[in-house]
Formats: sequence, C-alpha cells, structure tokens
Amino acid sequence: MIPEPRTVTNAALDRLPLFATDVEIATATVGRARADFWREAIMPTLEKSGFPRLDPLHKARPVALVKQFYAAYFGITAGIALAKPDGEER
Repeated sequence: MIPEPRTVTNAALDRLPLFATDVEIATATVGRARADFWREAIMPTLEKSGFPRLDPLHKARPVALVKQFYAAYFGITAGIALAKPDGEER
C-alpha cells in the first residue's frame, strides 16, 4: 500500500525557509517570469480559498502550510483511488 502524501513536493518550495515572502513563494510556485502576475492577481484569490495568510510575527507565509494548501488543491490529501476492473476484457 502506498502511504498517503500530506504535502506537495517541489524542489523550489523545499529550498525555501520555514517562512517565505510572497516573492519567494511566487517564484518557487510559478517561476520568475510569471511571479509578479501570480503574486498580484492570483494570490489574493487563493487567499479566499484558504491559502495561508502572512504571519504577523514573521511577516512572511509558512511554507509548510503553502505545501499543504497545494496538496489539498490538487486533491492529494483525499487519498489515491485505486482502479478496479469494471468488467470482463473483450
């Protein structure tokens, strides 16, 4: 049985500090070329869907929660549905 993943794995996200700025998260998520647009236009929309907010003490976002957000966004936390045969092969 395959263990259920709890977060998204992305080398760029994995290299970020525990708390990262919006610029760092945007660059790791969508790349440098699209980071400004994503940070200004997409991030506010994602916050309405549960994207982690800025931590007031660190003035940055918790990267672990960003990974968990994307795991839920992609449906990873819902588990893996194994295919089962639907009938006789012909």
